[in-house]
Amino acid sequence: MNPILKFISELQDISVLVWHSFIRLFSRPRYVGEIIRQMDLIGVGSLPIVLLTGFFTGAVLVLQTYPTLEFYSIQNESGRSVATSLIRELGPVLAALMVSGRIGSAIAAELGSMVVSQQIDAMRALGTDPVRKLVTPRIVALVFMLPLLTVAADILGLIGGGVVANFLFNQEVQVFVESVRNGISTRDILGGVIKPIFFGLVIGSVACHKGLSTTGGTVGVGRSVTNSVVIASIWVIIFDFFISKALQYFLDIGRI
Repeated sequence: MNPILKFISELQDISVLVWHSFIRLFSRPRYVGEIIRQMDLIGVGSLPIVLLTGFFTGAVLVLQTYPTLEFYSIQNESGRSVATSLIRELGPVLAALMVSGRIGSAIAAELGSMVVSQQIDAMRALGTDPVRKLVTPRIVALVFMLPLLTVAADILGLIGGGVVANFLFNQEVQVFVESVRNGISTRDILGGVIKPIFFGLVIGSVACHKGLSTTGGTVGVGRSVTNSVVIASIWVIIFDFFISKALQYFLDIGRI
C-alpha cells in the first residue's frame, strides 16, 4: 500500500477508536475498577523512572548552563533557566517518552497477545465490548495520570538543579529558589499540565490500536510493540510543536 494512503488509513482507524472509546464513557458498564487498576499501573508503576528522569534532567541543565550564565555574570538566574525549560518543554515531553516506552509497549504487547490467542474474539462472543473493557480504561488512565507524572518530574527536576547549583557551584539555595519563583508563571504551569493530557491520549490510542490490529502470531506482537513505541514517540514530538503554538496563541489572547 502507498505509504501516504497507509498513514491516512491508520489515522482514520485511530480516530475512530478514540471516538468509540469516548462515547462509551457515557454508558454502562463503565469498568471503574479497571480504570483504577490502570491508573495504579501507569501512575505508581511509572513513578520511579519518571522521577529519575526528571531529577537528572534538571541536574544536567544546571551543569551545562551555569558556566555560560556565570560568564555573563547572570548565574543567579540559573533557577529561572531550569524552571522555564522543564515546565514548558522538557518535563512534559520526557515524561511522555518514558511512559510511551514503558506503558505504550506494555499495552500493545498485552492487547496483541490477547488478539493472537483469540481472547478478543472470545470476549465478543460472550457479549463483552473489547473497546469498552480494554481500550477506554487505558486511555482514561493515561489522560489522568500523565499530567500528574509530569508535575512530579518537574518538581524533581528543580530539586536536581538546586542540588547541582548548591553542591557543585556553591550557589545559595535561597538564590536558586528565588530565581525559580521569578521564572515560573501561571501560563507556564497551565501549558505544562495541558500538554500531557494530549500526550496521554496519543500514547493510549496508538498503543491500543497497534495492539488490537496485531497479525502474524507472536512475531506480530513484537512488531506491534515496536511500532507502538516508535509511532507514539514521534507523534508526541510532533504534537508538542503544534500544542505549544496553540497554547501561545490562546494564552496570549487570555492576557489581552
